[in-house]
Amino acid sequence: MDNSTPIENRKLASQTINYWKIVLIFLSRWYWVAGTVLISFVLAWLYVRSITPIYITSASLKLDGDQQQQMSLPNAPINYRPFNQNQIQTEGIIMRSEDVILNALKNLDYKISYYLEGRVRVTELYPKQPFQVDILTQDSVNFSRATYAVKPIDSRRFELSSSEDNHKSTQKYQYGQAINAGNMVFTVKTEIPATGNYSFKFNGIRDLYGRAAGGLNVFEQEKNTNIMGVTHTDSNPVFSADVLNEIIKQYVKNDATLKKRSAKQTIDYLDSQIAFLDEQVNKSGNKLSSFQSNNKLIDPNTDKQLSNSKLSNLQNQIAELQLQELGIQQLESQVKNNKDRIQLNLNLEGTNSTLLTGLISQLNGLIINRESKLQNFNADAQPIQDINRQINEVKQAIVTNIRLLHERNQKTINFINGQIGQANQALGGIPAKQNDFAKLQSNFDINQRMFSMLFERKLSAQISSAAVISGATIISAAQPSFFPISPVPKKIYSSYLFMGLFSGLGLILLVRILNPYLYDIETIEGLTATPIIGVILKYPKKVELGESVLSIERPKSIFAESVRSVRTNLSFMASDQDTKVICITSEVSGEGKSFVSLNLAGTLSIIDKKVILIAADLRKSKLHHAFGSNNKIGLSSYLSNQAGLSDIIFTDERHNIDYITSGPVPPNPSELLHHKAMATLIEKLRETYEYIIIDTAPVGLVSDSVPLIRKADINLFIIRSGVSKFRAATIPDRLSKEYGLNNIAIILNSFGDEKLHANIYTTNYAHSNTGTYYYSNYTGYGKSGYYDDERSWWEFWKKNG
Repeated sequence: MDNSTPIENRKLASQTINYWKIVLIFLSRWYWVAGTVLISFVLAWLYVRSITPIYITSASLKLDGDQQQQMSLPNAPINYRPFNQNQIQTEGIIMRSEDVILNALKNLDYKISYYLEGRVRVTELYPKQPFQVDILTQDSVNFSRATYAVKPIDSRRFELSSSEDNHKSTQKYQYGQAINAGNMVFTVKTEIPATGNYSFKFNGIRDLYGRAAGGLNVFEQEKNTNIMGVTHTDSNPVFSADVLNEIIKQYVKNDATLKKRSAKQTIDYLDSQIAFLDEQVNKSGNKLSSFQSNNKLIDPNTDKQLSNSKLSNLQNQIAELQLQELGIQQLESQVKNNKDRIQLNLNLEGTNSTLLTGLISQLNGLIINRESKLQNFNADAQPIQDINRQINEVKQAIVTNIRLLHERNQKTINFINGQIGQANQALGGIPAKQNDFAKLQSNFDINQRMFSMLFERKLSAQISSAAVISGATIISAAQPSFFPISPVPKKIYSSYLFMGLFSGLGLILLVRILNPYLYDIETIEGLTATPIIGVILKYPKKVELGESVLSIERPKSIFAESVRSVRTNLSFMASDQDTKVICITSEVSGEGKSFVSLNLAGTLSIIDKKVILIAADLRKSKLHHAFGSNNKIGLSSYLSNQAGLSDIIFTDERHNIDYITSGPVPPNPSELLHHKAMATLIEKLRETYEYIIIDTAPVGLVSDSVPLIRKADINLFIIRSGVSKFRAATIPDRLSKEYGLNNIAIILNSFGDEKLHANIYTTNYAHSNTGTYYYSNYTGYGKSGYYDDERSWWEFWKKNG
């Protein structure tokens, strides 16, 4: 057919996505995916082998709320930490406090750690002791934390090296010999096992604090309950269980100790007040007895009993207010001078208002928060400074509230003193002796009642202190769990499997995304409207210079059939010409112009066509190597009038092809090809030959081939699969538009059915408005039996022919 459609009326071919091609893309590199999966499995195996397993142990406690404590202890003092559901985090901070953790570690055998060194990792042997090390003398703080490696020599001696010098030097010792190293003296008492590489190190109690506190986690075990769950993670499950059990024991003990401390402070305060009142009772009793003895009064009776009763009540109120004032003063002193948590020692009615109680609770919460953050920050850190500022503000508010309470009490006392003055005036009319006796009796009664009241409160506080129990109860103790939570081999292998799988698929996608080359006809058809005249397959073996005309030398191969398909489609182009001038070019060198020219000429010569092949690349021609010519005379000689036409035409008797070599490289190749002598040469050759095939220079590098392209009847643009880049597919359209050509066609050379870079679209030729040529890419036809191709290496079992 004739490709006569103007270039400006052509459109890109219609293409639809082909999902089967997508599957084939990934199947084409299945071994990449298999390789990444295999590598991932190896990495997973190494990870599981090298990483130290982490184990978790758990325990649970029941926290008693404020109401439960009050029900168990009538008239009990205010609780140290009333429990509610939002205090789990606070309890966790208390449990991680230094007092609790360090007291717990004191109950463990922490001073020496023993290790067994394997080929991949080092395992701690706690609680086992493969041999006995005794500490003779040791600085409690400044001693070496180096790891000592030991190796037995015989039943009496062993070698010892230290990590301080990377175990470069070793010393020999006898069992039981005192070893002075690391600011301490120790001895190895028992024999070291002969199998295995053992080591040990010395620990201070604070060396294990981070290990004990870091793996601790506190949470609400069940929602809306008072059950607190506690877990601990560590590389040694036995150590994890032991340290967790000791921590929860110390937590329970610490809770009871703090509550007893509060009750003891109350009792101490009551003792001081009772001692003072006891002295006042004795003084007032002595005064009353002396007055009765001196005035010989035994039981005076007065008509002013009502006034005396009123005076007595007023004085009782004064005493109560003074007692409250003492409590306020003690609380104020505690707030100003005490840096620890504030504790209300007495339940003084009318003084600890709701606002004051809330402020004290807020202050205690801030102090607990500061203690928690001091574990992670220095005292000068900004978070600690912010909390200190908040503590000072809350303390100031407490002091202000106390001052207001103090002023209120003082006003009340002043008011009652006024009432007492009025009562005393009312008693002025009573005879002096009876009046004095009444005052002494009233003072004695007041002191006696205050003494009895404080004594009762002391007794109640002592009962409460004796019956104080912890606010937490251990429900279940921790037990060692020998099933690691990390790493879990099944999870690791499955994770790495998916990682390897997606890495392999991602590698395939990455290679496709980074690929800049053209590989198949669908990609070319998606980039250009220029028709493709055929596909020449990639020859499976390396082609030597003397074997370039494979279409003749391997006539039964599928490669030769692909060249013959191009020959067939050439007959439909320029069909009105008796002699066809075919110009073959490409974007750059190395895309197979000369190879296609030779094989196309060979297929034409087989059908007895008169063919001449011209090497018109005057700069870098390789065509003469295929024929074994020395290229001393050729086209450049003719164009420069240094040789005649008959001098430059050679014949290859083996392939029955006439050819003209490029000749010596001239200084002006472009000018020679533009000379009228070139047009004259073509006209002379038309008289003798049916096909004139011109192998030109790359059009993307030089302009030498432009005059030949404009004079040719057919222009063939070579795109080599896997070598030509995407921009090469747009050059034929640009040539057609620039020079008004409609005789350009594309040949895809060295097509190898590379599925990895295959286009995922399929061209729908039924909906294309451009002229197309029938051709096949011969995919899957190589083993059909029609072609004589060599077997693949894995088909050794098949017989030839």
